Amino acid sequence: MLFNSYPFLLVFLPLTLLVFYGLRRFGWLGASVASLTLASIAFYAYWKPQDTFILLSSIVFNFFVAKGLVRAVGSRSRLILVLGVCGNLGVLFYFKYFNFAASNIAAACGVEYIARAIVMPIGVSFFTFTQIAYLVDCFRSRNSEPNLVNYGLFVSIFPHLIAGPIIHHAQMRPQFDSLRRDSTDPELIKMGIMIFVIGLAKKVLLADNLVAGADRVFNAADQGAAPGFATAWTGVISYSLQIYFDFSGYCDMAIGLALLFGIRLPINFDSPYKSRSIIEFWRRWHITLSSWLREYLYIPLGGNRHGELMRLRNIFITMLLGGIWHGAGWTFVIWGALHGSYIVANHILRLRAPRATGQTQNSKQARLVALAKQLLTLLIVTLAWVFFRAKTVAGAGTLLYSMATGAAPSANPLTLGPTLYFWIIVGTLIALFAPNTQQLTRYTANLSEPLRLASTPTLSALFSRTPVFPATPTMAFLCGLMFAVSFAQLWRPAIFIYFNF
Repeated sequence: MLFNSYPFLLVFLPLTLLVFYGLRRFGWLGASVASLTLASIAFYAYWKPQDTFILLSSIVFNFFVAKGLVRAVGSRSRLILVLGVCGNLGVLFYFKYFNFAASNIAAACGVEYIARAIVMPIGVSFFTFTQIAYLVDCFRSRNSEPNLVNYGLFVSIFPHLIAGPIIHHAQMRPQFDSLRRDSTDPELIKMGIMIFVIGLAKKVLLADNLVAGADRVFNAADQGAAPGFATAWTGVISYSLQIYFDFSGYCDMAIGLALLFGIRLPINFDSPYKSRSIIEFWRRWHITLSSWLREYLYIPLGGNRHGELMRLRNIFITMLLGGIWHGAGWTFVIWGALHGSYIVANHILRLRAPRATGQTQNSKQARLVALAKQLLTLLIVTLAWVFFRAKTVAGAGTLLYSMATGAAPSANPLTLGPTLYFWIIVGTLIALFAPNTQQLTRYTANLSEPLRLASTPTLSALFSRTPVFPATPTMAFLCGLMFAVSFAQLWRPAIFIYFNF
């Protein structure tokens, strides 16, 4: 079920909270943790009951593999790790990439391939990557989770299960232990409600109102119809903003939901369209995936340990595989290769032309240079989104050609309507100039820092250099109004884009 749906908001979430806090009220703290594990499994089963066996099998498999590799010594421990990682990758390959790989091999050999009816389990990319990281971390630390219920909750906790963030056991274990010992801080619940509502509004009021325009343009291009210059750019910008607010909204909702149960998830989104380089963009977009790729792929490939050329090679390979992680198709291969090339070029410029990427002394000139960098970063990211969204390479090529040349539109030109342009303007202003959710609420995933909503009594805090969302009756009213407007739109729930990966 979707976070932005009536069944979730009216049935699943209230019932889960009621059971969780009801058990805690009677002092059964361990049982409350177990109830959250069961609720998360039920949440997954609601999507596709038949896929629950795959999730549970994966949890049990990795739990015992981790225990085995921690007990083993020397080369035997490494062998168990390799087998465990290969087991996870094998599941991911079969469900996500088998048909793609087999069809391309068959085409190269000149034979016909009839695709198998393989339906990818939802969230398989996220729960396999989470558990691969867990196995590697257990191998390095020689320590594993002793409690199967805790481990099951770590993998399946429903706010992150379908589309991340990718979490680490070292981040979550202290929190699960705390849930078994201590009462839940009410401040976390208040902040969770506020962050969830902000995320819901981003998804329902912004992302979902940009879908129709993006879909019409991309679908037409995939069918071979060339849109006009302005229409092509409008469709691509619509998608750039749609995926921005769709993913940002999901990340906020995931964090907000976890806070309702006293759990902090890592920040996964940090105003990436404000970035002034493609390197900075990937430090702000899907932060946990970028960290995973660096820690478990880039560094094992050699990182920067063997000279500049090998470093650039490792960066390119990492981003290429990151593109393939998003989907089985040549469009995702090209998207990953583009971002790999962008980052390699960025590193080369930093090395060979430091003045072009460094700071300037003149403040006016510095602002112009910063603006130029941000616009260039936005441009190349937007162009790459064409391959990410298009269903075919030919469709992406058609759209890029229209964007570059202003090719004459096909018969029956598309009309997108003024409402779409309104949402593009609103979305652009928010993405480029508004403070993000962490700035508004002061949320941090650092467990050593207490979470408290600001108590500033006026709206002036929103316009200061360090904006915050003050916990006042006015802000509570505005938050409730935002929820009510979003809630009224849930008769047309739309899936999150990252649920497809």
